[in-house]
Amino acid sequence: MKNDEKKPRRRSQAATAKRAAILQAALALFSQFGIHGTSLDRVAEGAEVSKTNLLYYYPSKEVLYVAVLKEILDVWLAPLRALRADQDPLTAIRHYIRLKLEVSRDHPQASRLFCLEMLQGAPLLRGELAGDLKALVESKAAIVEQWISAGQLAAVQPQHLFFMLWATTQHYADFASQVEAVTGQTLQDPDFFVQTLHNVERMIIEGIRVR
Repeated sequence: MKNDEKKPRRRSQAATAKRAAILQAALALFSQFGIHGTSLDRVAEGAEVSKTNLLYYYPSKEVLYVAVLKEILDVWLAPLRALRADQDPLTAIRHYIRLKLEVSRDHPQASRLFCLEMLQGAPLLRGELAGDLKALVESKAAIVEQWISAGQLAAVQPQHLFFMLWATTQHYADFASQVEAVTGQTLQDPDFFVQTLHNVERMIIEGIRVR
Protein backbone atom coordinates (compact mmCIF):
# COMPACT_ATOMS: atom_id res chain seq x y z
CA MET A 1 0.00 0.00 0.00
CA LYS A 2 1.34 3.44 -0.96
CA ASN A 3 2.05 6.04 1.70
CA ASP A 4 -0.60 8.41 0.33
CA GLU A 5 -3.16 5.59 0.71
CA LYS A 6 -2.11 4.82 4.28
CA LYS A 7 -2.58 8.38 5.54
CA PRO A 8 -6.39 8.55 5.12
CA ARG A 9 -6.73 5.15 6.80
CA ARG A 10 -4.61 6.27 9.74
CA ARG A 11 -6.63 9.47 10.05
CA SER A 12 -9.84 7.44 9.99
CA GLN A 13 -8.54 5.06 12.65
CA ALA A 14 -7.41 7.98 14.82
CA ALA A 15 -10.81 9.66 14.48
CA THR A 16 -12.59 6.41 15.41
CA ALA A 17 -10.35 6.00 18.46
CA LYS A 18 -11.03 9.59 19.57
CA ARG A 19 -14.79 9.17 19.18
CA ALA A 20 -14.66 5.96 21.22
CA ALA A 21 -12.59 7.64 23.96
CA ILE A 22 -14.99 10.59 24.10
CA LEU A 23 -18.06 8.36 24.27
CA GLN A 24 -16.51 6.22 27.01
CA ALA A 25 -15.53 9.23 29.10
CA ALA A 26 -18.97 10.76 28.58
CA LEU A 27 -20.72 7.54 29.61
CA ALA A 28 -18.74 7.35 32.84
CA LEU A 29 -19.62 10.93 33.76
CA PHE A 30 -23.22 11.02 32.50
CA SER A 31 -24.05 7.78 34.34
CA GLN A 32 -22.76 9.27 37.60
CA PHE A 33 -23.75 12.93 37.37
CA GLY A 34 -26.39 13.09 34.62
CA ILE A 35 -26.34 15.51 31.70
CA HIS A 36 -26.76 18.62 33.84
CA GLY A 37 -24.03 17.65 36.31
CA THR A 38 -21.48 16.88 33.61
CA SER A 39 -19.37 19.49 31.82
CA LEU A 40 -17.74 19.09 28.43
CA ASP A 41 -14.46 20.16 30.04
CA ARG A 42 -14.57 17.09 32.30
CA VAL A 43 -15.47 14.83 29.37
CA ALA A 44 -12.57 16.20 27.33
CA GLU A 45 -10.23 15.70 30.29
CA GLY A 46 -11.43 12.11 30.75
CA ALA A 47 -11.02 11.36 27.04
CA GLU A 48 -7.59 13.05 26.97
CA VAL A 49 -8.57 15.35 24.11
CA SER A 50 -8.95 19.11 23.91
CA LYS A 51 -12.40 20.61 24.31
CA THR A 52 -12.03 22.05 20.79
CA ASN A 53 -11.34 18.57 19.47
CA LEU A 54 -14.35 17.16 21.35
CA LEU A 55 -16.61 19.84 19.88
CA TYR A 56 -15.36 18.95 16.39
CA TYR A 57 -16.93 15.50 16.78
CA TYR A 58 -19.86 16.43 19.04
CA PRO A 59 -20.87 20.12 18.67
CA SER A 60 -22.86 20.28 21.92
CA LYS A 61 -23.37 18.43 25.18
CA GLU A 62 -26.86 17.39 24.05
CA VAL A 63 -25.52 15.90 20.81
CA LEU A 64 -22.90 13.97 22.78
CA TYR A 65 -25.49 12.78 25.30
CA VAL A 66 -27.80 11.48 22.57
CA ALA A 67 -24.86 9.75 20.86
CA VAL A 68 -24.04 7.94 24.11
CA LEU A 69 -27.70 6.94 24.59
CA LYS A 70 -27.96 5.60 21.05
CA GLU A 71 -24.88 3.44 21.60
CA ILE A 72 -26.43 2.16 24.82
CA LEU A 73 -29.68 1.39 23.03
CA ASP A 74 -27.79 -0.65 20.42
CA VAL A 75 -26.12 -2.72 23.15
CA TRP A 76 -29.35 -3.04 25.14
CA LEU A 77 -31.41 -4.20 22.16
CA ALA A 78 -28.88 -6.62 20.65
CA PRO A 79 -30.16 -9.62 22.71
CA LEU A 80 -33.76 -8.88 21.69
CA ARG A 81 -32.81 -8.72 18.02
CA ALA A 82 -31.41 -12.26 18.36
CA LEU A 83 -34.87 -13.79 19.05
CA ARG A 84 -36.04 -15.81 16.04
CA ALA A 85 -39.29 -17.63 15.31
CA ASP A 86 -37.49 -20.86 14.39
CA GLN A 87 -35.96 -21.21 17.87
CA ASP A 88 -37.34 -23.38 20.66
CA PRO A 89 -39.18 -20.79 22.79
CA LEU A 90 -37.90 -21.80 26.23
CA THR A 91 -34.35 -22.19 24.96
CA ALA A 92 -34.60 -18.76 23.27
CA ILE A 93 -35.91 -17.06 26.42
CA ARG A 94 -33.21 -18.70 28.56
CA HIS A 95 -30.58 -17.44 26.12
CA TYR A 96 -32.14 -13.98 26.17
CA ILE A 97 -32.00 -13.90 29.98
CA ARG A 98 -28.32 -14.85 29.91
CA LEU A 99 -27.49 -12.19 27.32
CA LYS A 100 -29.37 -9.51 29.27
CA LEU A 101 -27.60 -10.42 32.52
CA GLU A 102 -24.29 -10.29 30.67
CA VAL A 103 -25.15 -6.77 29.50
CA SER A 104 -25.92 -5.82 33.13
CA ARG A 105 -22.63 -7.36 34.23
CA ASP A 106 -20.44 -5.96 31.45
CA HIS A 107 -22.11 -2.55 30.89
CA PRO A 108 -23.48 -1.43 34.27
CA GLN A 109 -22.80 2.27 33.61
CA ALA A 110 -24.74 2.08 30.34
CA SER A 111 -27.68 0.39 32.04
CA ARG A 112 -27.75 2.98 34.83
CA LEU A 113 -27.62 5.91 32.40
CA PHE A 114 -30.45 4.41 30.34
CA CYS A 115 -32.47 3.98 33.55
CA LEU A 116 -31.78 7.60 34.52
CA GLU A 117 -33.00 8.80 31.12
CA MET A 118 -36.20 6.74 31.46
CA LEU A 119 -36.86 8.13 34.96
CA GLN A 120 -36.60 11.64 33.55
CA GLY A 121 -39.22 10.86 30.91
CA ALA A 122 -36.74 10.16 28.09
CA PRO A 123 -36.73 13.80 26.87
CA LEU A 124 -33.82 13.25 24.48
CA LEU A 125 -34.55 9.66 23.46
CA ARG A 126 -38.32 9.70 22.99
CA GLY A 127 -38.07 9.60 19.19
CA GLU A 128 -35.86 6.50 19.26
CA LEU A 129 -38.17 4.75 21.72
CA ALA A 130 -41.32 5.50 19.76
CA GLY A 131 -39.64 4.54 16.50
CA ASP A 132 -37.01 1.81 16.36
CA LEU A 133 -37.63 0.35 19.83
CA LYS A 134 -41.39 0.15 19.36
CA ALA A 135 -41.03 -1.46 15.92
CA LEU A 136 -38.54 -4.02 17.24
CA VAL A 137 -40.70 -4.93 20.24
CA GLU A 138 -43.74 -5.33 18.00
CA SER A 139 -41.86 -7.65 15.66
CA LYS A 140 -40.58 -9.79 18.55
CA ALA A 141 -44.00 -9.75 20.25
CA ALA A 142 -45.37 -11.27 17.04
CA ILE A 143 -42.88 -14.13 17.42
CA VAL A 144 -43.98 -14.73 21.02
CA GLU A 145 -47.61 -14.74 19.85
CA GLN A 146 -46.69 -17.36 17.23
CA TRP A 147 -45.19 -19.55 19.93
CA ILE A 148 -48.32 -19.12 22.06
CA SER A 149 -50.63 -19.93 19.13
CA ALA A 150 -48.59 -23.06 18.45
CA GLY A 151 -49.06 -24.19 22.06
CA GLN A 152 -45.36 -23.78 22.85
CA LEU A 153 -45.77 -21.07 25.49
CA ALA A 154 -48.39 -20.22 28.10
CA ALA A 155 -50.81 -17.46 27.11
CA VAL A 156 -49.04 -14.33 28.34
CA GLN A 157 -49.12 -10.82 26.93
CA PRO A 158 -45.77 -10.46 25.06
CA GLN A 159 -45.09 -6.84 25.99
CA HIS A 160 -45.50 -7.63 29.68
CA LEU A 161 -43.13 -10.58 29.30
CA PHE A 162 -40.52 -8.22 27.86
CA PHE A 163 -41.11 -5.66 30.61
CA MET A 164 -40.55 -8.35 33.24
CA LEU A 165 -37.40 -9.62 31.52
CA TRP A 166 -35.98 -6.10 31.30
CA ALA A 167 -36.84 -5.15 34.87
CA THR A 168 -35.47 -8.36 36.36
CA THR A 169 -32.17 -8.51 34.48
CA GLN A 170 -31.41 -4.78 34.61
CA HIS A 171 -32.06 -4.63 38.35
CA TYR A 172 -28.62 -6.16 38.92
CA ALA A 173 -26.97 -3.19 37.19
CA ASP A 174 -29.30 -0.32 38.07
CA PHE A 175 -29.52 -1.34 41.75
CA ALA A 176 -26.09 -2.97 42.05
CA SER A 177 -25.41 -1.17 45.33
CA GLN A 178 -28.61 -2.57 46.83
CA VAL A 179 -27.84 -6.08 45.55
CA GLU A 180 -24.33 -5.91 47.00
CA ALA A 181 -25.57 -4.54 50.33
CA VAL A 182 -28.04 -7.41 50.70
CA THR A 183 -25.97 -10.29 49.30
CA GLY A 184 -22.40 -9.07 49.59
CA GLN A 185 -21.95 -9.96 45.92
CA THR A 186 -22.32 -8.56 42.42
CA LEU A 187 -22.57 -10.06 38.94
CA GLN A 188 -18.79 -9.68 38.70
CA ASP A 189 -18.57 -12.72 40.99
CA PRO A 190 -18.80 -15.73 38.62
CA ASP A 191 -20.60 -17.92 41.17
CA PHE A 192 -23.15 -15.21 41.93
CA PHE A 193 -23.70 -14.63 38.22
CA VAL A 194 -24.52 -18.32 37.70
CA GLN A 195 -26.74 -18.35 40.80
CA THR A 196 -28.59 -15.26 39.54
CA LEU A 197 -28.96 -16.71 36.05
CA HIS A 198 -30.42 -19.99 37.31
CA ASN A 199 -32.86 -18.30 39.67
CA VAL A 200 -34.10 -15.75 37.14
CA GLU A 201 -34.43 -18.47 34.51
CA ARG A 202 -36.36 -20.73 36.87
CA MET A 203 -38.86 -18.08 37.93
CA ILE A 204 -39.54 -16.71 34.45
CA ILE A 205 -39.46 -20.00 32.55
CA GLU A 206 -41.86 -21.65 34.99
CA GLY A 207 -44.24 -18.74 34.49
CA ILE A 208 -44.38 -19.18 30.71
CA ARG A 209 -44.09 -22.97 30.47
CA VAL A 210 -47.15 -24.73 29.03
CA ARG A 211 -48.92 -26.89 31.62
